[in-house]
Amino acid sequence: MIVDCAHYRDGRRQHEGPMPLEEAAARCARGGFVWLGLFEPGPEELATVRESFGLHELAVEDAQAFHLRPKAERYEDGTELIILRTARYDDEREEVDCGEISVFLAEHFVITVRQGIASELTGARSRLERSPELLRTGSASTLWAILDQVVDSYAPVVAELERDIEQIEATVFSGAVAPTERIYFLRREATDFYRAVHPLLAVLARHLRPSRSAPELLPYFRDVHDHLLLVNEEVAAQRDLLATVLEANIAVISVEQNRINLRQTATMERLTIVATVFLPLSFVVGFFGQNFGWLVRHIDSLAAFVALNVGGLLLPCLLLYLWLHRRRGRPAPALPEAGNGVRRAPGSTAP
Repeated sequence: MIVDCAHYRDGRRQHEGPMPLEEAAARCARGGFVWLGLFEPGPEELATVRESFGLHELAVEDAQAFHLRPKAERYEDGTELIILRTARYDDEREEVDCGEISVFLAEHFVITVRQGIASELTGARSRLERSPELLRTGSASTLWAILDQVVDSYAPVVAELERDIEQIEATVFSGAVAPTERIYFLRREATDFYRAVHPLLAVLARHLRPSRSAPELLPYFRDVHDHLLLVNEEVAAQRDLLATVLEANIAVISVEQNRINLRQTATMERLTIVATVFLPLSFVVGFFGQNFGWLVRHIDSLAAFVALNVGGLLLPCLLLYLWLHRRRGRPAPALPEAGNGVRRAPGSTAP
């Protein structure tokens, strides 16, 4: 779909409203340049644009496919293809949506093809139309306006990612366990965003040379480059911070798991003691529950019952108490002393 198409000459737009594609291609020979803006065009529409403006076949194919990183390609006819990655933060889903802008830059025309979630270029066009001194420099001024708007749109994404990271960081370093899946997701979002930002530095650096851009545009390109450098440093720092937060979260999970294991060990120790206490009771009850003639004939008085029954209970309990008391009073094994890393054989003495 054609969003807007305009012919610029002598720093001004030469008509009101969009113009047909055929007329735009014809005006390229009248001086100035034509800026054609497309949004998610179909293959047939791109084929028509290619025939009207003489675009390279490979360049049109690149404009139809999504790319993971920005790039710049120059063709033999002098047309340059610049692919930019756009970004927008979705508050509801807490995700970063990426889009793409393909810019066909030539001396007498500029064609922008937007795919997916991309920044609106209406603001860039309006801002450039309010600066006749920049429009007079030629078609490269449109590239500056587009780059400036794309780079400015990165700042809100950096701020929202920073907010999410601070929330996760506060959870982890407070001693609580944060969802590991959330940290991995933020790490992936920051990595995808970094792939959109970092390669753009090399693309922008090509237009910082005096031989590639008009002298009037060089300060503007340098300003965009400075903003992009700041965004790149912040995104790289966020990736490193997320890696640290992930390691800290794994450490918190390990500590929590160790606490659970200690509680389970203490519970098992108590259950073992209780089972050990009831073991002689079970033995005595089972012993006296046997229907043997000798047992029945010899336990015929209270004294015999007390001697065999109560004594059979007290003796194992006394032995168990002595064993536990001796084990509790035994000193813990000493840990090896921290030295220079040299281990001595048992029984050897220091020199």
